[in-house]
Amino acid sequence: MQRILVTGAFGLVGSDLVPELQKQHGVDNVIALGRQTIADNFQGILEQGDVRDQATMAALVKKYDIGTVYHLAGLLSVGGEKHPDLAWDVNGNGLKNILDLAKEHQLKVFWPSSIAAFGPTTPKQNVPQHTSLEPSTIYGVSKVTGELLCQYYFKRYGVDVRSLRYPGLNGYKAAPGDGTTEYAIHIFYGLIKENAYSCFLKDDARLPMMYMDDAIKGTIALMEAPAEKISVRTSYNFSAISFTPAELVEEIKKISPDFQINYQPDARQQIAESWPQTIDDSRAREDWGWQEEFDLAKMTQALYEGVKAKLGK
Repeated sequence: MQRILVTGAFGLVGSDLVPELQKQHGVDNVIALGRQTIADNFQGILEQGDVRDQATMAALVKKYDIGTVYHLAGLLSVGGEKHPDLAWDVNGNGLKNILDLAKEHQLKVFWPSSIAAFGPTTPKQNVPQHTSLEPSTIYGVSKVTGELLCQYYFKRYGVDVRSLRYPGLNGYKAAPGDGTTEYAIHIFYGLIKENAYSCFLKDDARLPMMYMDDAIKGTIALMEAPAEKISVRTSYNFSAISFTPAELVEEIKKISPDFQINYQPDARQQIAESWPQTIDDSRAREDWGWQEEFDLAKMTQALYEGVKAKLGK
């Protein structure tokens, strides 16, 4: 069989996606690509390279007879605001390199968009599949551009590229970053280490969220769906749960009643306020049967147990 290449293999999504793909397709059929972030004791085929380097990417496609690419490499919202030129280069030119290779080698491609594609003019509740996309961050701008580029390559060249607008994703295998939604991961480190946390969002900052197991399941289900079932070639709305920091704290206090929280909103609060609170993902549910498994309570327990084990507590 042709092999699978995962770029950004050791980031938040890749850290969970790569092991699942290895489980389903065999360790020797999944190629993990990282640039700087490489997991310790990784078991599998590992390559290091930059997705902006087309020659390197082309060589990997040929070397391993790649048939499918999960292109996860990119800068997120906060990192993008710190380095907007780099974010545009990595997120934009990196995707175009993958799409050009897909056109040449008939590759099947997954690329993640994000709720960051939305903006202040997007409805805050039940955002429809087709809506206003006027983001206020370079990360969001790169996602809107990427969505349109994916659709163009599908319509113009027949590239089978598929995408999801990821909500805030909560997992424990990768180290938490500084993204706007990642308070929902950091809070568990605070819980386990100090039984306290200082939150950089307001207590009522409601955002669309999802537990990582659901995200991985949905991503693979999208890629395995028959092409005739895929009606959206920009990016599917994709949702599971929506909650505020205060609601998450309520669940955490069921585990630790004396948990202490204080709120010190920073610039990430402005980013959060530009995003919607709930998403209508009915098209994904109708087209290829998307259905989440984790609610807030189940996610809270899973993250608590996962971070606790990771910290050896």
